[in-house]
Amino acid sequence: MGRLVHFEIHVDDMERAKKFYGEVFGWTFEDWSEYAGMPYAGAVTGDDNELGINGALMQRQGPPPETNQALNGYACTMNVENYDSTESKILERGGRVALPKYALPGMAWQGYYTDTEGNTFGIHQPDENAK
Repeated sequence: MGRLVHFEIHVDDMERAKKFYGEVFGWTFEDWSEYAGMPYAGAVTGDDNELGINGALMQRQGPPPETNQALNGYACTMNVENYDSTESKILERGGRVALPKYALPGMAWQGYYTDTEGNTFGIHQPDENAK
């Protein structure tokens, strides 16, 4: 089985992206540029005992996605404890709403955003009372 073990988010401005993801989700970063041969920041997204994976921010190698363009890649979704406070952090730090908060009835709250680099990502707050 081919299990997902790593992700890469393509960015135009490495420091701006590290600030965004660090402040919104609490990620920390390690410089792996020497290994990658380009600006490349390993992203530690949580404790190794928690469900989830680590990934990286890498220097974008082409033009960023156009506004309202169909997604060409994967959308990463982050589990959050409080949807509304996370959304506030996203918007305060330059992110934009791509698809507003909606209920996955009996399961969770879900929504999608655009980061400071033009990438789409989701947030997900488990809540069996969502409707």
